[in-house]
Amino acid sequence: MAESLHSLTPPKTGTRPDMQAFLSLGFRPLYIAGGGWALISIAIWIFAPQWLNAPLAGMAWHAHEMLWGFIATIAVAFLLTASATWTGFNPLKGTPLGLVCLLWVVARGGFLIGGDIATHVACASELAFFVISAICLMRVMIKGKSRRNYGLPLLVLGLGIADALYLRAALSGDYVLLMQRFDLGLICMAVIALLIARRVIPFFSMRMVPGLDIPMQVRSGHIQMVVSILAIILGIAGQHRLMAVALAITGVISLWQTVRWKPLAILHKPMLWILYLGYIAMGIGLLFAAWHSSGLASGVLTRSAVHVHIIGMGGFSVLIIGMLTRTALGHLGHPLKLDNSMLLSYYLVIVAVVLRLAALWPSNASLMLLDASALSWIAAMALYLWRFVPMLIRPRAS
Repeated sequence: MAESLHSLTPPKTGTRPDMQAFLSLGFRPLYIAGGGWALISIAIWIFAPQWLNAPLAGMAWHAHEMLWGFIATIAVAFLLTASATWTGFNPLKGTPLGLVCLLWVVARGGFLIGGDIATHVACASELAFFVISAICLMRVMIKGKSRRNYGLPLLVLGLGIADALYLRAALSGDYVLLMQRFDLGLICMAVIALLIARRVIPFFSMRMVPGLDIPMQVRSGHIQMVVSILAIILGIAGQHRLMAVALAITGVISLWQTVRWKPLAILHKPMLWILYLGYIAMGIGLLFAAWHSSGLASGVLTRSAVHVHIIGMGGFSVLIIGMLTRTALGHLGHPLKLDNSMLLSYYLVIVAVVLRLAALWPSNASLMLLDASALSWIAAMALYLWRFVPMLIRPRAS
């Protein structure tokens, strides 16, 4: 592990922030936006919930902002960037990218302000963000004849549709329907995360560990994608027992894939083990989601918050902190090595996950654990922003 702790070369002397560079690829503004909002939204939710205003307030606001405001935003940022590599065509850059980011900002502000007008403006802005992103992705996929990736824009559009259904349920005040729609969005995001991670984890691992040869798991990946989409359909149809079976199969496949990726061979590479850890948590979270959906859970495990936080924090967020560092360094022309602050951000996210899960069990320490989890999370995101914003707003290093 010690060999991975290096200080990165700072931007060249005289290199200044550059708007053209900043808006050259989707990850630059959206990594900052997503990471910043992850910090701000948790700080509001835990320490200043009185700032939240109806109709999207309380738990409804927190769930929405973490899934669509943070996690889905980072996914879109990654796809807008990766698609340029896959197809040879940049889907969004310059002024159009800036305007799409502005839609995202308007959505965040509108949901926070509350009230009918601000909320409806926020809804329209957010849905436009997902629809425009999906259209731009599909345009370059078709232009670049990247047929194997045609499904990705449709999944981004699916995220937008799930978001619209969630917001409609929130505005109607139907809490039960709200949670069903949230689970729909969560699984839709899981399909995207599994698809992306299944591709990049073996690729990154074989590039960083000389001589490592691991299978891409194409066949099991296809089964995993089909079954996970089937889980979404069954959930919409109200077939929760069958949905549980589909979720369990998806989770087991995820864990099986991780074993096949030779995890012991990458333990000396934090930039890799953080991705493996997130993928494992995704698989475990899907098994807990299956247990919950089956109706067989009891006690604390009957709470949807258990599988939601295992998937959302242990899975998505752990994968995200790994991807935020690795992909940013690669695209910005810096060595693929972690410095102390980057590695510390990994540990802080993991601590935040452990503390948040511990806080789910009722005890006198629950509130203290929740606050400690939030502080660890905020520190992790602050470290990321402190280290990477200066790089993200400047031209590529080489």
